[in-house]
Amino acid sequence: MIIQHQELADGRWAKLSLVEQMANIGSEVERALNWKAKGNLDYSKKAFERALELTDLTLDTIKGFPKLKEVARMRETLVDYFFGSNEYHSTAESWRKYFFAFNYAARCHVQ
Repeated sequence: MIIQHQELADGRWAKLSLVEQMANIGSEVERALNWKAKGNLDYSKKAFERALELTDLTLDTIKGFPKLKEVARMRETLVDYFFGSNEYHSTAESWRKYFFAFNYAARCHVQ
């Protein structure tokens, strides 16, 4: 797999707070949702793959089981929504609501 965020993978990602990491993941998810709604599944897939890459970088930096569990479950349900059978009944709106809190907190510099 080609790493899209090489600079982040080289250590810069670990310097961000979890809130900032989740907000950045949410930005990629938002792009994937927007492209999916426009019917451009290729661009949607690429944005989703970038979101997964950032999620995996986050999983590599997390210390503490509760945070690890939350991010791992989020990853599982994201994959289910975009490429699975949507067993968890996620919607584009539910993903936007989930990531909105992280985006808001990151803008307010809440750690």
